Amino acid sequence: MRDIAVIGLGKFGVSVALNYSKRGGNVLAIDKDEIRVQEIADVVTSAVRVDMTDSEAVANLGLDKMDAVVVAIADSLEASVMATILAKEQGVPYIIVKAKNQMHASVLEKVGADKIIFPEKEMGMRIARNLSANAMEDVIEIGDDYSIVEAAVPRKWIGKSLAELNPRKEFGFNVIAKKVGRYARDIVANLDPNIKFLEGEHIIVIGKNENLDKIF
Repeated sequence: MRDIAVIGLGKFGVSVALNYSKRGGNVLAIDKDEIRVQEIADVVTSAVRVDMTDSEAVANLGLDKMDAVVVAIADSLEASVMATILAKEQGVPYIIVKAKNQMHASVLEKVGADKIIFPEKEMGMRIARNLSANAMEDVIEIGDDYSIVEAAVPRKWIGKSLAELNPRKEFGFNVIAKKVGRYARDIVANLDPNIKFLEGEHIIVIGKNENLDKIF
C-alpha cells in the first residue's frame, strides 16, 4: 500500500487516517492542535503537531517521501491552500483536498490539487439517491450517468441463471457479483453463468442509471 499523509484531523481527516491505517497502510497524521495529534498517535504510523502555514516546519515533515497527501483542512482557506502548495512543491505525486465550497475548490485547482472533494455534499447525494431508489440497497454513483448498485435479486429472476437472463444484452447492465448466506453478507465474484439465483440473494450490478432504474 502507498504511504500517505493526512493534514487536518477533524472528523473527515481522522476517518481517512484511521481507516487507511486499519487496512495496513502507513499514515503520517498532521494537525496544529496537540490534543488531536495525541488522540490519534497510537493508531497511525506517526502523528505530529505542525502549523501548515509555517513553511519551514512543513519542509521537515518528509512529505517528499509520501505517495499521496490528503488535505482535510476546509475551515481555513489559507491553511488549505498553503498545505496544497507545499505538498506540490515537495513533489507529492497525488494530492486530494477537501473543499468547503466552489470558490475554495477553484483556488485549490489552480494551485495544484489533483482531486477535490466535498464529503458532506457527496454523502448527502448518496443518501438521497439511496432513499429514492426503492428496491436498491446501496448506490455508488460513477460520474453522472453510471452507478454500481446492490439490490435484492428481482423476483422474476429467481430460479433463472445469468445465461438465461443475459442482463447485459437484455437490460443494458452487468452483474459483477452476488451476496449470499444469512443476511446476504458473503460476496461471490466470478459468477457461474449457469447457477440459478435463489430467493434472499442480492446482486451487485454496474450500468447506466436509466437502465438500472427500469429493473430496480
